Amino acid sequence: MSTTLSNHQVIDLRASTIRELNAALQSEDATGSWLISHPEGRHSIAVGLTAPIDVIVDGQAGYYAGGMNQCANLVIKGNVGPGVAENMMSGSVRIEGNASMAAGATAHGGLLVIEGDAGARCGISMKGVNIVVRGSVGHMSAFMAQSGTLVVCGDAGDALGDSLYEARLFVRGIVKSLGADCEEKDMTAKDLHLLRGLLEEAGITEYSAESFRRYGSARRLYNFNVDNASAY
Repeated sequence: MSTTLSNHQVIDLRASTIRELNAALQSEDATGSWLISHPEGRHSIAVGLTAPIDVIVDGQAGYYAGGMNQCANLVIKGNVGPGVAENMMSGSVRIEGNASMAAGATAHGGLLVIEGDAGARCGISMKGVNIVVRGSVGHMSAFMAQSGTLVVCGDAGDALGDSLYEARLFVRGIVKSLGADCEEKDMTAKDLHLLRGLLEEAGITEYSAESFRRYGSARRLYNFNVDNASAY
């Protein structure tokens, strides 16, 4: 069931199914701004969007919210379950709460902003997405991250950047431990410029780029070398 309220098209998930919701948002005719009411932790909300529409989810979302997003700008006004913005290609997803594990997994592009904390494996196998977390992230974040940027304003758990490729990691707080082949890097002028831009885009103004440290791949695992066998 879709209604109109204050220039938003409203879909109430107490009256409509997830299938009906996603069909409406994925429609070739979808335009403008949408408000999803009473999400109540349901899974797969607003997935597979391909139009440049604005979507607000007014409450908590379950697994895989905003997955496979292209072009749309999604705001979730609450916490989310595992796999938010999984395989996102473009557009933006903003979480005004905490995110469970695997936020932004395998995402190729766009911007994911998490206002609270993120769980384990944030940014796992990321392939070009930019992820900005105002809080902290759990263990094995950016595991096998291939490209893109992860910015953490809080702390990072164990094994940050394990088996990292060419993604850039910026952490302001304490890193509990680094994963295999991840090391601290010098912060260059180019890095600072990139980080300032992402913080501004994410709406985070209370921290300076200079207060972060950068981490990246030591490039020892690209090709097998017997001298590095213990790292595999």
